[in-house]
Amino acid sequence: GAQQQTTNKMNHIKTVDEKLYSRQLYVMGHEAQRRMMASHALLIGASGLGAEVAKNCILAGISSITLCDPNPANSFDLGGNFYLKEADVGSSSSRAELCKGKLAELNKYVSVKVADMPSLEKEAILNLVDGMSVVVITIPLPTDILHAINEKCREVNASFIYTLSTGLFGKVFCDFGKDFVVSDKDGENPASSQVENIIASNPAVVKVLEDQGRHGLETGDFVTFSRVKGLDGLIDEKSRQYEVKVTGPYTFELVGCDFSAASSPATQGYITQVKKPVSMSFKTYADALEDPGELMMSDFAKSDRPPILHLAYKALALYSEKNALQYPQPGDDNVAQQVLDLAKSIDSDNILDGNAAAERIILHLASGSRSILSPMCAALGGIVGQELLKACSGKFTPINGFLYFDADECLPEKLLPQTEVSPTGSRYDSQIAVFGKTAQQKLLDLNYFLVGAGAIGCEMLKNWALMGVGCGEKGHIHITDMDRIEKSNLSRQFLFRDDDISEFKSSTAARAAKVMNTDMNISDYVEKVGSDTEHLFGDDFYDKLDGVCTALDNVEARLYVDQRCLFYRLPMLESGTLGTKGNTQVVVPHLTENYGATRDPPEKSIPVCTLKNFPNQIQHTLQWARDYFEGEFKQSAEDVNSYLASPNFAETLAKEQNTKLDTVKSIRRTLVAERPTRFEDCVVWARLKFEELFKNQISQLLHNFPEDQVTSTGTKFWSGSKRCPKPLAFDLYSKCEDAGMRNHFDFIVAAANLRASMFGIKGRNDEEYFRDVLNNVIVPDFVPKAGVKIASNESEAKEEAEVTNRGGEMDVDTECEEILNELPKQSELAGFQLTPVDFDKDIDEHMLFVTACSNLRALNYSIPTEDTHRSRAIAGRIIPAIATTTALVTGLICLELYKITGTSQKELQLDALKNGFVNLAIPFMTLSEPTAPAKTKAILEGKEWNWTAWDSLDFNMGDITLQEFLDIFEQKYRLDVSMLSYNVSILFSFFANRKKVEERKKMKMSEVVTSVSKKQLPPNQLFIILEVIANDLDTDEEVEL
Repeated sequence: GAQQQTTNKMNHIKTVDEKLYSRQLYVMGHEAQRRMMASHALLIGASGLGAEVAKNCILAGISSITLCDPNPANSFDLGGNFYLKEADVGSSSSRAELCKGKLAELNKYVSVKVADMPSLEKEAILNLVDGMSVVVITIPLPTDILHAINEKCREVNASFIYTLSTGLFGKVFCDFGKDFVVSDKDGENPASSQVENIIASNPAVVKVLEDQGRHGLETGDFVTFSRVKGLDGLIDEKSRQYEVKVTGPYTFELVGCDFSAASSPATQGYITQVKKPVSMSFKTYADALEDPGELMMSDFAKSDRPPILHLAYKALALYSEKNALQYPQPGDDNVAQQVLDLAKSIDSDNILDGNAAAERIILHLASGSRSILSPMCAALGGIVGQELLKACSGKFTPINGFLYFDADECLPEKLLPQTEVSPTGSRYDSQIAVFGKTAQQKLLDLNYFLVGAGAIGCEMLKNWALMGVGCGEKGHIHITDMDRIEKSNLSRQFLFRDDDISEFKSSTAARAAKVMNTDMNISDYVEKVGSDTEHLFGDDFYDKLDGVCTALDNVEARLYVDQRCLFYRLPMLESGTLGTKGNTQVVVPHLTENYGATRDPPEKSIPVCTLKNFPNQIQHTLQWARDYFEGEFKQSAEDVNSYLASPNFAETLAKEQNTKLDTVKSIRRTLVAERPTRFEDCVVWARLKFEELFKNQISQLLHNFPEDQVTSTGTKFWSGSKRCPKPLAFDLYSKCEDAGMRNHFDFIVAAANLRASMFGIKGRNDEEYFRDVLNNVIVPDFVPKAGVKIASNESEAKEEAEVTNRGGEMDVDTECEEILNELPKQSELAGFQLTPVDFDKDIDEHMLFVTACSNLRALNYSIPTEDTHRSRAIAGRIIPAIATTTALVTGLICLELYKITGTSQKELQLDALKNGFVNLAIPFMTLSEPTAPAKTKAILEGKEWNWTAWDSLDFNMGDITLQEFLDIFEQKYRLDVSMLSYNVSILFSFFANRKKVEERKKMKMSEVVTSVSKKQLPPNQLFIILEVIANDLDTDEEVEL
């Protein structure tokens, strides 16, 4: 079938552009990427939803996409198609032709074609299906044509997807055939764990190391083993997959395995889950219309909604086919009623009987059905785009049948009058048809701050340009991002092109958004948002805003913005993605809790002694390699430069008593003992470093802790998570089994070239040269050192550090002085400087070193090695990313913006807001009501007050004196202030010097603040934030404020 054809075509695809698809490859993998690169899609419909689907699959890198849409552009299309302009309405060119050029710019590897056809005739469309991997229809077509296309897809083994976006309602249908094979149902990394022991029994029982977490397996899963120690070699590591029967979170049996004859249990090893392909069967569109089966849920608060929408869309199709495929005019009550009547006439399940809420949904769907809303197109385009990629790649679980999605919480309770929703011929007709002209003006006048111009920032700006956010006379958008554009950004940050590489993201994104909507008022910045830029983003800045939207990639920055929004009482729209997973959170003053109210626990750090001497996972060896890179190629050069640039270097060192000896030793090594003058010296240095790191240090460790060492309790020292290492003998041609890399050779090449770049020496990579130099390197034999102490656990490591910090200061000072005297004087090296190397995960030479260094250490400890691609993800802490998830979460966020901005005839309530979590791989989506803010009770003025984090006592009385401030508390709130503080400065307290207190009482509050804090207030500061401790004057009890 189509999957086999794709496999055959894959054989002709040799390389994947890892620089371009870097972040996506961590989601899809190389095999799935190659499958996509051999796949062809037919897209019928190039309005808003069609443009979104096309954008997402072109960015993902399929082989070709054929656009089929002979229809001209209309004003409603401008609500969702970001490549159409107002001048295109009424053009003789079709929507497909108008979009082709811009879509083709997104990815040079993808062929974008336009089908040459004057109208959407059945036979002409069917002829296009041949040779396609998937057909996606995004506009309404007659039911008989849909059935014919679906049947043709089955004949040629192509997947069939039908999707519609109608106002705030949408549908998706998928039919991938009778026997569609899913190679990886969820995209999660295979479960992995480490063996504590495998009991020699029948059946064999496996116990995993508990400190590495649960095994994560289910009965019926299959696993493989590697590096198993013991059990007389009965475990087949090469070819066998073992079936599992789970007996506990840390134990399982191996089905059908009798290891009772083994003389001893296994004591160490690695376990990896085997992910098996899954076959799925789908219904045709004709069969599913009549018997949809279980409908996928998107919001569990609307469990009755999918059947209602299934009925509503059938009625809408009946209406359109009776009216030349035209949907109802916005706000026409009579026509909307006709659609409802049609629904009632086919309601065999009596869904609508006495169900006024369901009738309201159908009326709203009918009234707004012509509307093409950017947020809905983005959300559905993300979902459908991923379904298209599933069809092409065979990776992840497709939607089996129908998905219905709506955001009716954005809508008013009743249909708006026709005068409010009738088309005006403007680019905002789609939104006006749903929300009315008054609500549209509110969107135009919004002032928003977008923090971040990466993937989410680009998608958000696109949506806002189409929605008209900040495009009115009173509106404005501010966007900031300090990063520059890199090639790896281009596969999902769709406002950027090859020519933009190295430009600032914020300014480039702002320019691109202005092209989409020339009325957009936008200011771009290249500043980080934080305490050090409050002179720019201060009181006067936030005071003019209506809200903040975050498009950030770290929690720390989000928490800072959250505190700003909390203080200024501004809505915050927050979203994030991780591969196919995405989340959204809407924060509204007083209605919801703030972002920082609940936090995930911090990540556990790797213990120092594990990193230094007892690694057992590739994450440990990669962190060790990263740390070594930092010390050897960056810190050592910076130390030398500091010495050369500072005449009083000894005084600077005195401030760093704990590290100064290591610093001067490093300077002596780098500047004197190991200073190269030619590239050959760098190669020799690298070879000796190999010997030191991967042979001598391991030999010393085994000298201190021999393989047969036993602890005081009688257990083997090298057991459990402590893996007994073995020294490596250098072999230029050695290749590791797991990753297939020449780690010995790669380490020498990368280390020598990095060392050369530090010293400004030209490097080289030819193997013959390295082989000749290495053959002549004299490597000293290892001699174990006596008296070397090695910490065997974390507590011993801490004790050693404390002893080092406490004792021997005189010896340290003397030794430092001696070494400094040996160093060449700064005057002798005038103009000489080293070039520190900052680690960059996207520079191949850096990653080659880190990968080789990590793998060599892994080989020392019999840990499975990893290739450069996987190592880059772990060492660089790369967040997997794909355009589809980004489009979906920004669409969901913009739906919340509609609610916050306000819709006519409706007051915003907590239950109308939705936080979202999605996983496009499974697929799964859940929208839920946000949590209300926590309340604190207090008695003020004899009444019970319920404070939340959003509340404060606000005084808008100008720059009053401290005495006047205290009087307000006493007279208005019956409170006696016992302490008043500003940041870390105490301005007033009951125990302070009475004379000073009396002096301050006469001063203006601004004067008190500057006098005590010794800092002038910034000119853009409009507010002073004070913290108060006070007692009730009547009860003398402290009041919790």
